[in-house]
Amino acid sequence: MRRVSHRTIAAEARSVGRAARRAVTVAGPERAAVVQALKAAGAALVAWAIAGWWWNAPMALLAPWTALVLVQSTVYRSVRSAVQQFVVVAAGTFVAAAAAAVTRDVMASMAIALPVTVLLGIWSRFGDQGWYAPTAALFVLTYGSYAPAEIGHRLLETLLGAVIGVLVNAFVLPPVHTDDVRRLRTRVPTEGAELLGDVADGIERGYEAADAEEWHARALRLGATVAELRAARRHSDESRRLNPGRRMRRPAPAPPPGDLAWSRVADHVAATLRLLAETARETPRFRAPAEEALSALAVLLRSAGQVCAADADRFATGDADEERAGRALGEARAAGDRLAELLGDPRRGASASLGELTAATTRLLDDLEAIAAPNLSRATAG
Repeated sequence: MRRVSHRTIAAEARSVGRAARRAVTVAGPERAAVVQALKAAGAALVAWAIAGWWWNAPMALLAPWTALVLVQSTVYRSVRSAVQQFVVVAAGTFVAAAAAAVTRDVMASMAIALPVTVLLGIWSRFGDQGWYAPTAALFVLTYGSYAPAEIGHRLLETLLGAVIGVLVNAFVLPPVHTDDVRRLRTRVPTEGAELLGDVADGIERGYEAADAEEWHARALRLGATVAELRAARRHSDESRRLNPGRRMRRPAPAPPPGDLAWSRVADHVAATLRLLAETARETPRFRAPAEEALSALAVLLRSAGQVCAADADRFATGDADEERAGRALGEARAAGDRLAELLGDPRRGASASLGELTAATTRLLDDLEAIAAPNLSRATAG
């Protein structure tokens, strides 16, 4: 047990060391985290310098505490959280002060104020900031600081910290998040191309149930990557709202949206590979497609993978062989037509599984064509 614990600690230390080196040597999430941490610390120092050192305010702690927590991952989130926090702190303070004024007893005041402020804290409108309402009420009641002047100081210093936190986040290296979008937008078609190529190779050499199940699991992971891309896109869009960094830092623009189309592509790939897995089981749910249909499917999937690879190159390097992508899309369409012909001829191996494969791959090619069409049109025009 001790040796396992030592290995775990050593591995964690190496991981921390690698993250620290990346923060120093390359731009990325590690460096962004360090920058935000330093900004939060700096905002707290500025707030304390004003409230504690210059003003010598009686509730000076509230200013740096508020400034610290409001240097968040986006400027919009800082502004929104500042409004939420000020509202809930004010509400918690006034509820606690009113309860204390009525009861003149700390225990009785808590019995009145805490249920109200906790309910306020879990209201979804206030998000993560809601719990500052019961926290503020506890501070008021336990320290007996509910005189009008003390309430005024509490709110003023909270407002000061909120303003400083927002200003520091907005004007000191304001965060604009596009790197994750670009990385994931390239990763999705890359993973799709690798998966479709592997499936085509497996169909041609012959596959077993375990192979098909693994392909289907990879298709589901592709869908999860698309979900990550959509979340990163939302975070990127949020980071541009209310953010002067759009003009100050001129970050690389995020790739144009195509997330919904890629979500559909991932769904169609998963449907196709789920069907292959179901027909390869020891007790298959459907009869496997005929050999001729599988050959056409292999051509279709390999060509579709080449279209995906061209899209990955386009976003990774800005350069893709559009003519090759157009030929690949044409070959995939021809293979899809072949599947449709086999489906229409009962003597050539038509089956329920072939019908589902034809429908899923037709949808797959439609969405891939929608993704690639603008670039293919420009290549043709050129």
